[in-house]
Amino acid sequence: MKSVSVLFALALVAGAMPVYAEEAPAAAAEAAPVSPLSFNVSVTNEYRYRGISQSRLDPALQGGVDYAAESGFYIGAWGSTIKWIKDAPYNGGANVEIDLYGGYKTEVAKGLTLDVGVLNYVYPSNDLNPSANTTELYAALTFGPVTAKYSHSVTDLFGNVDSKGSGYLDVSATFEVAEGLTVTPHIGYQKVAHNSAASYTDYSLTVNKDYAGLTFGAAVIGTDSDAYYGGSSLTSMKNLGKTGLVVSVKKTF
Repeated sequence: MKSVSVLFALALVAGAMPVYAEEAPAAAAEAAPVSPLSFNVSVTNEYRYRGISQSRLDPALQGGVDYAAESGFYIGAWGSTIKWIKDAPYNGGANVEIDLYGGYKTEVAKGLTLDVGVLNYVYPSNDLNPSANTTELYAALTFGPVTAKYSHSVTDLFGNVDSKGSGYLDVSATFEVAEGLTVTPHIGYQKVAHNSAASYTDYSLTVNKDYAGLTFGAAVIGTDSDAYYGGSSLTSMKNLGKTGLVVSVKKTF
């Protein structure tokens, strides 16, 4: 699920030929425009989403594709290996999460950006009842380094019974403390409808560094919940929401 982070869509590509003044020499040709289509691939020692491990505290391979039009509309898809659905007590079959999403981002006032969209989490071959497949609507406001976002489920939430209408509210901020080095504190609250025991607060502090065309990340992530456990068997259960260190390497192209 993609930060929701417990994966959504694909794209077109458009471009324009650079325009040259007739009297300008060839050396003064304009640089090629940046493509609206981008790809990313990453590896991490653990996949966390909203503070909860989706990979049983084990490594995960991830990747995605995004298309962002100049108009502000965007679509994308992202995927990750997971283990929680196959874990006891679920034994639900799926070992991959695919997120499909689309939305619109625009500046609504000077320095204030609005981002609205829909995100569909798909778990192929999952046989949970209700299904783990989940659809959320979201809206976010960004001002300066700070972003506040609310996500609202219009289906049951990740296989929780009678959980339609669940909500996740989070606030984060990204500070560039040196060239290519950012620090991002985050706090969020997941409310699971009709299930207060499954509701919880998550928190994280992430440091990212761009180097040699890669992004290296390290994050301390945790929750105040002890309700989320998983393992290959009932005798090997792990606390999936405990505080831990998550490191990753990402390539965007």
